[in-house]
Amino acid sequence: MCYNFCMTKLNFDSLMLEQAQKGAGGRLLLHCCCAPCASACLERLKEFFKITVFFYNPNIEGGEYERRKAELLRFTEETGWADFMDCGHGAEEFYSAVRGLEDCPEGGERCAACFGLRLKKTYEAAKVGGYDFFTTTLTISPLKNAEIINSIGKEIGGDMWLYSDFKKRNGYLRSCELSKEHNLYRQNYCGCVFSERHAEKS
Repeated sequence: MCYNFCMTKLNFDSLMLEQAQKGAGGRLLLHCCCAPCASACLERLKEFFKITVFFYNPNIEGGEYERRKAELLRFTEETGWADFMDCGHGAEEFYSAVRGLEDCPEGGERCAACFGLRLKKTYEAAKVGGYDFFTTTLTISPLKNAEIINSIGKEIGGDMWLYSDFKKRNGYLRSCELSKEHNLYRQNYCGCVFSERHAEKS
């Protein structure tokens, strides 16, 4: 699937605050890739929404997948900031979505296809579950393009999409601080075999 990336001049953090204030008290399904990224996002959002974290990451390989899921579950149970929903692994869905894009550079078309796969699944679960909004923790990473992620999310979910750029207002720094406070496992790559190879070469 091709996406139309046309939101480069929007302030996604301000848009999120406007949506959160208007939708305060509503239910949010938050796609999470790992506990460190989820930590600062949940801290920022919990004042506005009743949150369920949605762990759907078919791009992450076996042992790494289980470790990240366990850490996210532990963090949500320790803090009480969100409920936890596990969507299952489904690695074949990821490899099908990125077939032919294996050699694309990090941050390119393969990553966009992966974002689209995970956000579409989150949107579908949010609709079925009667949630008011859905979004993802992915924009907290300095390595992830918020314009691309928000464009994909908006195209998939329309008004249910909660804009975000969680790296704003020192979000990434706060995630590092919370990771230390809660002794969270922090990985050094996105999770797929392609990003792992890139990390090993760097």
